[in-house]
Amino acid sequence: MHARTATCCCGQLRAVCEGEPERVRLCNCTECQRRTGSVYGVNAYFLRTHVRIEGGSKSFRRSSAAGRWVETHFCPECGSTVCWQLEQMLDVIGVAAGAFADPNFPAPKAANWTENKYHWVPLPGGISAHSKQT
Repeated sequence: MHARTATCCCGQLRAVCEGEPERVRLCNCTECQRRTGSVYGVNAYFLRTHVRIEGGSKSFRRSSAAGRWVETHFCPECGSTVCWQLEQMLDVIGVAAGAFADPNFPAPKAANWTENKYHWVPLPGGISAHSKQT
């Protein structure tokens, strides 16, 4: 099975993911905007049993736009968020697609929370758009 490794900026925190992601979503929620410091996040979800976390992390639990908790794990050295857990999907681990630094990573199939999308940012062609979470 093919493995991909997502890392923080300094390389101390890693998520080694086996196989293909279960889904990849582009998220425009304001929390993903804050988490990434960008106008949206691209989130890859892998089965928990296919992810191995290596290195130390700190975590932060917050409420999501849908009212459920999200616990992000970030590097205590450089501050990069690498992965997270979601109350609504305990069988998967979310991984920041950009942390793979792989231009051939699978593209998102859907965009969520488009009601928060910056008006000047176009969505990639061919993906479904949802005003809230799907």
